[in-house]
Amino acid sequence: MFARASSLFVLALPVLAAASVLPRQSNQCNTGSIQCCNSTQSATSSIVSILAGLLGISAGSITGLVGVTCSPITVIGASGTSCSQQPVCCTNNSFNGLIALGCTPINLNL
Repeated sequence: MFARASSLFVLALPVLAAASVLPRQSNQCNTGSIQCCNSTQSATSSIVSILAGLLGISAGSITGLVGVTCSPITVIGASGTSCSQQPVCCTNNSFNGLIALGCTPINLNL
């Protein structure tokens, strides 16, 4: 009986190991805080080029989506922290909310 139980356990290990490496959908932002932006634009859009020029950023170095007029969302679900525009996770939020670079849209309603 012990041999059957131990062989079942040994056979179940690969299944458990495979389940732990599956990617998970998460609302976490591993590159910074979650931002609520009034809009997201392509890095090649004219508004992004204008704003980047005003901030002294080379427009050619910007890739991906750019958040425009962003503010951080500190606690999801707390009163007053909802985002009715586009919630995003961005890699560079160092422009006082005017623009945020390297943004990826996220869904806060999951």
